[in-house]
Amino acid sequence: MKGLVLSRSAFLYGGRKMITKPKGCYDLYGKEGRTFKQIDNIVSMLAEVYHYAYIRTPIFEASELFHRGMGESSDVVKKEMYDFEDKGGRKLTLRPEGTAGVVRAYIENKMYGNATQPLKFYYSGTMYRYERPQSGRDRELTQFGLELLGATDPSADAEIISFAYQVYQILGLKNVKVKLNSLGDNESRTLYREKLMAYLKPHMDGFCEDCKTRFSENPLRILDCKVDAKNPVLKDAPKTLDFLNDASKEHFEQVCSYLDILKIPYEIDGTIVRGLDYYNHTVFEFLIEIDGKELAIGAGGRYNGLVSTLGGPETACVGFASGIGRVALAMEENGMDMGEDAIDLYLLYVNEEEKKYAIYLAQELRLAGYKTEMEYLGRSLKAQFRQADRMHAKFLILLNSEELENNEVKVKNNQTKEEELVSLDALIYYLDEKLEDEEEDCCSHHEEEEDV
Repeated sequence: MKGLVLSRSAFLYGGRKMITKPKGCYDLYGKEGRTFKQIDNIVSMLAEVYHYAYIRTPIFEASELFHRGMGESSDVVKKEMYDFEDKGGRKLTLRPEGTAGVVRAYIENKMYGNATQPLKFYYSGTMYRYERPQSGRDRELTQFGLELLGATDPSADAEIISFAYQVYQILGLKNVKVKLNSLGDNESRTLYREKLMAYLKPHMDGFCEDCKTRFSENPLRILDCKVDAKNPVLKDAPKTLDFLNDASKEHFEQVCSYLDILKIPYEIDGTIVRGLDYYNHTVFEFLIEIDGKELAIGAGGRYNGLVSTLGGPETACVGFASGIGRVALAMEENGMDMGEDAIDLYLLYVNEEEKKYAIYLAQELRLAGYKTEMEYLGRSLKAQFRQADRMHAKFLILLNSEELENNEVKVKNNQTKEEELVSLDALIYYLDEKLEDEEEDCCSHHEEEEDV
């Protein structure tokens, strides 16, 4: 049967199966594409002024990097990694997070020998985790992140938190919560681990099978378990802050004091431990409420031991990562819209000579910085006007052979419908003035709406 046939397993068109995207992945375009691009642009802009250099690492790395860096007992390594062998028998993994790759690049390229320390990087890219797809959680996810390598000072922790907080503020997210905790140094963490195990041991029969395994491998992960999150035993579990030694306590207090100076609101939460082995000292999460539930949109902390674990010298580091998909979801729930995909100019023509000039003029206008479109499908003039409206063109340029011979074009304001004949020699100056007036009117209108 010819035509479109819908079945449970596939789309058929003309008898051929249409290939669909893998479960948990997505096509990014339209409104969502504009939102992702806006987030990415703001991160890049802020990274520039905070002096974080862009870094890109491979989408796949040696599996050992993540097994060693994230910890064999972590849920990501045990359950969620996309591991595979290439044709040469090498064991590789699609990156599940960004930090390990940045640290590998830091060691491999001997960046620790750079005279300019600390080194500050930001990245934005896709990560892959095999987990059950749901709202705000995909198998292919896009993250942006920061890594500051080579500084022990608590001000570095505060700067990373400040950067992330400012991104969310610039995007217009409201009621973002910063939750803060400290795991302390190795001495503090070891003492806490012993106390936590002693507390949990009599109650382990009431926990899930994963937590029973975590008890001996890394009991701190029990506090981060999604299955047992509401287990009443955890409510009275020992808190890491009660077992910090003097050095760890001082580090955490300084982080808090620097956040106070930066006017970053935060809440100390002793239940935050993070799910990866490499964290120590400061750990934090950014949360926002959606449909009555708190959604984590970003998280990070200090990881002073990771560089040496991966074969480099002892290096103090702190970092952060945020899922762009989750941020976009929070923006949508906050009623935020990136607006229409409007263009500055649309060029209309009727005959072949006018079309040739349209091709030339469109390029000149684009190179001058105007977002310009033109007719490609040979539609009637009436249909071209409708297309310009669909593209939300601010101005139309109507190309007419007789007017072109006089070195003129007709420019029409697509809002007011006013038309003017403009000399081609003065077109750029004319458009600069008119589009600037349009932007000022738009800004004034938005200010009036906010006043109301």
